[in-house]
Amino acid sequence: MITVAALAILLPFLAAVCGLLGSRLPRGLRGGAADVAAGRRAAWIAVVPTAISTALAIWLASTGWTGTGAGPGGPFTLPGATGLPGGAAVTGTLDVVDTGSVPISVGLLVDGLSTLIAVLVTVVALAVQIYSIGYLGDDRRYPSYSAFISLFTSAMLLVVYASDLLVLYVGWEIMGLCSYLLIGHWWEDRANSRAAVKAFLVTRLGDVGFLFGVFVLGTAAGSFRIADVITKVPEMSSGTIVAATMLLLAGVAGKSAQVPLHVWLPDAMAGPTPISALIHAATMVAAGIFVVARLYPVFLGAGPTLDVLAVLAALGMLGAALAALAQDDLKRVLAYSTISQLAYMAGALAAGSESAAIFHLITHGAFKALLFLCAGAVIHAVGSNLMSAMGGLRRELPVTFVTMTIGFAALMGLPPASGFFSKDEVLVAIERALSAGPLTDAAALLLYGCALATVAVTGAYATRAWLRTFFGERSVAVLPGPGPGTAHAGDVHEAPAVMRWPIIVLAVPALLLGFVGVADVHWGTAALSVVVALLGAGVVYAMWRSDPLADPARALGPLRAPCEQAFYVDSLYAALFVRPVLLLARVVARTDDRVVDGAVRGSGRATVGLAGVVRLAQNGNAQLYITGLLAGVLLLAVGAVIFG
Repeated sequence: MITVAALAILLPFLAAVCGLLGSRLPRGLRGGAADVAAGRRAAWIAVVPTAISTALAIWLASTGWTGTGAGPGGPFTLPGATGLPGGAAVTGTLDVVDTGSVPISVGLLVDGLSTLIAVLVTVVALAVQIYSIGYLGDDRRYPSYSAFISLFTSAMLLVVYASDLLVLYVGWEIMGLCSYLLIGHWWEDRANSRAAVKAFLVTRLGDVGFLFGVFVLGTAAGSFRIADVITKVPEMSSGTIVAATMLLLAGVAGKSAQVPLHVWLPDAMAGPTPISALIHAATMVAAGIFVVARLYPVFLGAGPTLDVLAVLAALGMLGAALAALAQDDLKRVLAYSTISQLAYMAGALAAGSESAAIFHLITHGAFKALLFLCAGAVIHAVGSNLMSAMGGLRRELPVTFVTMTIGFAALMGLPPASGFFSKDEVLVAIERALSAGPLTDAAALLLYGCALATVAVTGAYATRAWLRTFFGERSVAVLPGPGPGTAHAGDVHEAPAVMRWPIIVLAVPALLLGFVGVADVHWGTAALSVVVALLGAGVVYAMWRSDPLADPARALGPLRAPCEQAFYVDSLYAALFVRPVLLLARVVARTDDRVVDGAVRGSGRATVGLAGVVRLAQNGNAQLYITGLLAGVLLLAVGAVIFG
């Protein structure tokens, strides 16, 4: 099993290497037929290894379900159970690096959690790779783009299967690099390059805390192996556990775009839409939730950390949902939706149920990837990200309409879509925390209130996006050509088959995946959730029905502007951090130029000046030399007479 897991990681990595080095052989050929041939080779190099990795991940998961080679009972727990078992796991160590203090174990871990998330990662990555052939097939940088997706996939699989925290951290950081490269794919547009830099810097800020948290845990446990760390938790002091988990939480907030490090994710929409699907569904943002679930026994030992996580989740889920309700850019609606849904998962973890969080992570990965790929099909057809340029598309894009309707239903938590079942588990976990759980009463009450309010707002913004995209009439004509950062657009028509099939395939789990937890549905909570979601949807529908050309977000009234600007958090950060840092950078640069470099330049000028004086005595004039010699002799003679 360890060999299979290693192959699943290595194949996308090798695809990335081959795609970067071999897709344009022979070297020097550019343009026209050479670009087409390079793109075709890159597509095969990217898709085939990812497909094999997907098959390997599914085989590992199926082996777990049947119990083969996984120990008694198998490594899986159905939704609604008390946890994800970690006892039935297979660990393989490839090497042990002796650092002189705490050794690093280079190895892999295959258990229920890792195999579940690996299937999610590989399936979404394969769908994105195939979809990108149609979406970016005519882009001359497609070979590097597809190679970076392969590297992204390999890095996330390394995070998922790693048995050592430092090995996990390697994949964690490679994902940060890949996100920077892919978000800035259209770097010619300054806004895109800035978005990539912003994502890189914000996530790196969180990663500093994450790395120190890893060091604290590894030092306290005497090992970086995840199993050893979890075993040593009872022997650690509460201060050590709280400090380590708080530091880890910084990295989780950065990667999973949670308050206060969530600001990079909406701007990351500058990248190609398939990349948004990959980041939002299966890689970057899923990594933070996965790490908390992987180290969940450690977090359960840190009550203050769970309270902090609950408060951040409560603020994030409701704030991001309100921000999504006021956006005109369809991709930004989905971006804020991701922040909100990830906050649901964080809330479930804070409330004491990692199984509910992982269940929602998996269903969310299916329906959010579906929504983003559908959004890409809409943008590909219309030539704009703005919903004000859309409307009435259900007639021209029937497949996209049906599949995106399934995605929105899952997002709202409407039966029988998968989100209905997983969101029920999350809400039940949060509700139970009110009476019994690891949270304080105030944190649990805040989390529960914000969770219910977010259900209503989610129903509202999902319905608004659905109506403005597919119903009514377009108030703006179709663009004759693509705007910056969008795919080529012509007449409105359904996406090509290479883009349609990934959408159709993803619609199946988005609709049916939740039925694995049908036996554990809590019908009272589920009914309340559906009623609250329909209430939010009904308000938006009434506003839209009264004036189909107007934006239903007008119901927000004076709150609309703050919601549209995401409550000015970016502006606040710019005032508190960005401008002072830029001012300090300018002062340092000027000091370096005028003081440090000025001293160097001044010493150079002084040396040149002194050399000019000295060279007067070495100018090759024999008369001057004789005159100097006679003058010296005369001075010596006079001195001898006077002082002699």
